[in-house]
Amino acid sequence: MISVNNAPRQLLRLLHGIMAGASSAEHRLAEVVRLVASNMIAEVCSVYFMRGGEILELFATEGLKKSAVHKTRLRVGEGLVGHIAATAMPLNLSNAQKHPKFVYRAETGEEVYHSLLGVPILRFGKVVGVLVIQNKTRRNYMQEEKESLQTVAMVLAEIIGSGDLFDPQEQREATLERAATSRFEGVVFAEGMAEGVAVFHEPKIEVIKHLTDNVSLEKQRLNSALKSLQDQIREMMSAEDVRHQREHKEILDVYMLFARDKGWKSKIEAIINTGMTAEAAVERVQLNNRARMQKMSDPYLRERLSDLDDLANRLNRHLMGLVGTAASDNLPDKVILVAHNMGPADLLDYDRNKLCGVILQEGSQTAHVSIVARALGIPMIGQAEEALLAVAEGERVIINGIEGVVYLSPSSEILYGYRQTIKSRNMLLAEYDALRDQPAVTLDGVAIDLQVNAGLSIDMEGLKRSGASGVGLFRTEFQFMVSASLPRVGPQAAFYREILDAAEGKPVVFRTLDIGGDKPVSFLKRDDEANPALGWRAIRIAFDRPALLRYQVRALLDAAAGQELNIMFPMITDVNEFKMAREILDKEISRQKKRFRQPLKTAKDNIQENIQENMPTNIRVGTMLEVPALVWQLDNLLPLLDFISIGSNDLLQFFFACDRENPKLAGRYDPVSPSALTMLKSIVDKCRHYNVPVTLCGEIGAKPVTALALLAIGFTRLSITPAAVGPVKMMIRSLNLAMARDYMQTLLSRSDHSLTALLTAFARDHDIKI
Repeated sequence: MISVNNAPRQLLRLLHGIMAGASSAEHRLAEVVRLVASNMIAEVCSVYFMRGGEILELFATEGLKKSAVHKTRLRVGEGLVGHIAATAMPLNLSNAQKHPKFVYRAETGEEVYHSLLGVPILRFGKVVGVLVIQNKTRRNYMQEEKESLQTVAMVLAEIIGSGDLFDPQEQREATLERAATSRFEGVVFAEGMAEGVAVFHEPKIEVIKHLTDNVSLEKQRLNSALKSLQDQIREMMSAEDVRHQREHKEILDVYMLFARDKGWKSKIEAIINTGMTAEAAVERVQLNNRARMQKMSDPYLRERLSDLDDLANRLNRHLMGLVGTAASDNLPDKVILVAHNMGPADLLDYDRNKLCGVILQEGSQTAHVSIVARALGIPMIGQAEEALLAVAEGERVIINGIEGVVYLSPSSEILYGYRQTIKSRNMLLAEYDALRDQPAVTLDGVAIDLQVNAGLSIDMEGLKRSGASGVGLFRTEFQFMVSASLPRVGPQAAFYREILDAAEGKPVVFRTLDIGGDKPVSFLKRDDEANPALGWRAIRIAFDRPALLRYQVRALLDAAAGQELNIMFPMITDVNEFKMAREILDKEISRQKKRFRQPLKTAKDNIQENIQENMPTNIRVGTMLEVPALVWQLDNLLPLLDFISIGSNDLLQFFFACDRENPKLAGRYDPVSPSALTMLKSIVDKCRHYNVPVTLCGEIGAKPVTALALLAIGFTRLSITPAAVGPVKMMIRSLNLAMARDYMQTLLSRSDHSLTALLTAFARDHDIKI
């Protein structure tokens, strides 16, 4: 018999011998329960594993009737074993039969046993089984005994991972009977529905080796990994996009405190001393932290659990020497990407033939990664922290990007319902498709110009598919963001020419380079900024690095030879900035004309023909209105423009002083508020006065109810995602615009936080399809 104080190390040594044996998994399992019962002074030791359908099946026992093996089955939540599985928490009872969850199973012969200690068997943070010991006498098991049993449970998880007992995929395909742990809600960042398998952008770690004979080596590995982890955090803290974000830096300060915490390190070393590997010790300590923190009543402290999970995962990655993301891996055919957060360049790294959907722990609807996802037609759900804590690598996942719901390991019923929803959605999409060649005209005869936003060559398929009249905003920066060096004029021109050719004569409005802020490029070093969204970005960079704008304009002029060129400048703050940008454009136009002034023959007519063949037939110049200061300069600005486009994403974040990248502020301020709509209406009215076409380019126009609000304040041109064209056109064709504008006049003087509910009710009462 082993004393309690020496039990962990000696028990692990004996377990190591069993697990290293060549016998079958069933035989090893029987040996483990016999060993545990003998060395923990228990009369019963039993192991239950989760099977398909979330059924806990008795796989091995010492002390209960052997005939009950593979016959005794409990649902999750049923009996004490099911309760342990449902809560993922240990259970220590001196009189188990008095517990309200106790269920008697005659085939086991357990009626004579009173005390019970049970722990969950966890893999990837999810319950895959339950390990139980029992005694006839009423005893309170000590903390050391619980920890020993948890250690054994970690080792038993290896058997599941090996697949020797049964296919572990069977557990991933369990049903959704525990709705609270299988159905998770988030915020829709990009609409759509998808089914696939979970792949972590930075994959979770599966600890395969739990036992070691070389404790000193494991401690050395731990020290080395902790140093690497601390170095990584320092590097993250010095990154360009963190130094100026106080909240991000504070989070990393906490990470550094955890990484340097001597208490954390000593707990890990204590587990290593029992004979466990460094990776297994890290995992074990984190399981203990999770159990303790989940009991805390303070929500702030409970929220720190995800920080500790992430830190433990990072430490184990350093221990295993794993670096990089999943983009470079051999991906399965249908991928649901899972990430804490990510940028647009990260998303573009993935094979879009395999990427079906994305789940983010954080993020916002107006972040650029969300915009890219919408442009690519990739369903994305964000702010889904609980889903990220529960999902396992390779698990089957459904994303309902209409309702903002994530399903893990869906049952056949859920799959059937999902596929029925897809069928219904496809019918609705067919209705939208039937409208593709129909005009976007209201019931009272007002024509609305629907265009699409784009930024990639693949987006041009959306132009054809949606039946939009053109591209109201082509973001040119993505070509620069994925390039290690500044793209040369030739490749730029070839890319823009490809876009114009794909448009097949429909207008394309190119926005010049809008980098900086949350869109860094590798070839341009930026200084530290307190607030990059309001700092050195877009046209401000172009003025300080004029070659960037000159080369891009040169490429656009080359690409648009023989056709119309529409070009606009981003982030213009005052009239003088537009004049400066226009001067750069005019110089490049003059340069282009001089290039082709050499005659093909001696006749002067041929000189003019050569210029005409190699220049755009018409050049229309406009600007983005994204800075509120420009709203009060329109009388001086509009006479200089051919058109103006409102970048509502930036304009409204500056208007509300609300960082659109901050998940804590997502949804706090509604663009369909009287104040925001009144400002937008003043712009529309001023543009009408000067007869300057105005287009709204932004996410506010992409939903039928918010598009209704924009039309009601005077907009007749919207540039939205291709997927939004069908729903918005359907709304337009069911709308009496004069009636909507009359109703809006009664709303703008209100003080409501949002007018969305009132407009939704108006649409319902007037059969407007939203």
